[in-house]
Amino acid sequence: MSRREELTRLTGNGNGNGTCGKDDCPNIYRTGSGAFVVQGAVSHAFTAPNGEALVEIPEEILREAVRALGW
Repeated sequence: MSRREELTRLTGNGNGNGTCGKDDCPNIYRTGSGAFVVQGAVSHAFTAPNGEALVEIPEEILREAVRALGW
């Protein structure tokens, strides 16, 4: 698992909707290997397998990440 310092933050950098504080909101990060780390509210929609977790993030956060990646 990547350490926070090794992640590129794609959202919540002042380029989106402005609803995020420093680190206290949903965000999407990219790892050095090209994978993504998602920060969001814990979801209890179903029980995730051991070693995994479910998080909820607003659609606008996904859109912001896509814009940041130029997709």
